[in-house]
Amino acid sequence: MTLSRREFLQRSAITSLALGVPTLGLRTLAFAADGAEPMILVVVHLRGGCDGFNLISPANDATFIAARNADLRVDADGGNAGFHLDNGLDPALDFRLHAAAKGLADIYTQGQLAFVHAVGLTNETRSHFVATDMIERGVATQTAFARTDSGWLARYLEQRPAVATTGAISVANAVSGELTNYSAALAVPTLDYGFSVPGGPVVANLLDDLYRPATGAVGDWGRRTLAAIQTIDQRVRRDAQGKIIAYKPSGDSNYEAGAELGRGLKNAAQLIKMDIGLTAVSVELGGWDTHENQPGRFKNLVEKLSSGLSAFWNDTAAYHSRMVVITTTEFGRRLRSNRSNGTDHGRAGVMAILGGNVAGGRMFGTWPGLGQKQLDEGVDLAVTTDYRQVIAEVLAAHSGDNNSPTAAKNPLTKIFPEFEAASPLGLFARVPAAT
Repeated sequence: MTLSRREFLQRSAITSLALGVPTLGLRTLAFAADGAEPMILVVVHLRGGCDGFNLISPANDATFIAARNADLRVDADGGNAGFHLDNGLDPALDFRLHAAAKGLADIYTQGQLAFVHAVGLTNETRSHFVATDMIERGVATQTAFARTDSGWLARYLEQRPAVATTGAISVANAVSGELTNYSAALAVPTLDYGFSVPGGPVVANLLDDLYRPATGAVGDWGRRTLAAIQTIDQRVRRDAQGKIIAYKPSGDSNYEAGAELGRGLKNAAQLIKMDIGLTAVSVELGGWDTHENQPGRFKNLVEKLSSGLSAFWNDTAAYHSRMVVITTTEFGRRLRSNRSNGTDHGRAGVMAILGGNVAGGRMFGTWPGLGQKQLDEGVDLAVTTDYRQVIAEVLAAHSGDNNSPTAAKNPLTKIFPEFEAASPLGLFARVPAAT
C-alpha cells in the first residue's frame, strides 16, 4: 500500500507513515528564490455539472425558448434579462450571461475573460464520477483511463523545471484529482489558523526526528513535505504575541458574497501573495447538480461564482500578467427542462478562461445549433470543442510556449493520452515569456 502526500496531510498519527511512500519518483524541486516569477494556473471546479445553457443562453433562439421554462434561461429583456456578450459564436444569436454574474460581465467587457461554449468531454458518459475522473485525468476513453493513474496537471508539472516544493496546492481537505500522484502536491483547506502538521508541534518534532536521518526516497519525501508545511506556516502573518492576523484583501475586494468559493479563493490569493513559488492551485464550488428547483439554486451558485472570481481578480491585480484561471465541470445539462423545474445530465457546457493575457471579451468555439439533428442523441448540446484543447492552450501559455499545442510541435499533448489537438482556438492575445 502506498501513502500519498495527500494522505499524509490528512493523518495525524505517526504510525500511519509506516504504510509506504509515493509511487512517483522524486525530482529535484527548487524553491523559486532566484527572482524568477512562475506563471500561476488556478483551476476552479464546478462540481455537479453546471448548466451551460442557463449560464450563457442563446437568448433569441426560438428552439431554445420553446424547450425551456422561462426561469431556466437567460432572456434578452424582461425580468430574466442577462448581460449581452459581444463577439458571440453566431452573429444571428444574442448570447446572454446570467443576470447574477455582473462581476464576470464586467471582467468580460474589460477584455480579460473569455468563454468557450459547446465544450466538454467527448465521451458519452453521464455519470458524475466517471466524467469527473476522466476530465481530471485528462482522458476521454475507458482504455486511456485504465492506463492513466495520474492527473493531467500532475503530468504537466512533472515536465516543468524548478517547480517549488510549495508549487501545487489544492485549497481543500484533499488534493484534487488533476494533481493525483504528484508527489509535491499539498492540500491546504484554510489558513485562518495557520498551517501545520496535524497533531501540532509534538507530532511535527517526532516526524522531523524520523525523517532527518532517513536516506533514500522516504527521507527525501518526508523532509520536503515538512519543509513545505513550515514554509507556508511561516508566511502566515502574526502579531507580536503570535496571534494570526486576519487576511486583508487588496483594494475593495470582498469575498463574502462568494461564500464557500469566496473563502477558497481568498485562501488561494493569500497563498499566491506569499510568493512561495506557487504555480498551480485548485478550488471548488459544489451544488451544480440541479435536477429540481433549479432557478433559485442556480442563481445563488452563479452569484457565488461571479462574486468570488471578481473579488479574487481584483485582489490579485499585481499578478494578472502571469495568471490564468479556468473553470471546469464534468458536463452540461440537457436542452429541455424536466418536470421538476430542473435539468438532467447532458453533454456540452461552458468553460471560462480568465487572465491578463487572455484574448478576452469574446466567446470561442463552434456553435452546433439546436435542431433535432444537431443535438447529441437528439437531446443534448453537442460537444464541438474537446475540453483538452482548451487546457492544452492554457498550458502552452502557462509554460510560455508560443507554438500551437499539436503533437508534432508541443510536448504538452503527451499529457493527454489519445488526444489529437485541433487548430488552436486562439485563447491568448499574447504569451508571456517562460519562467
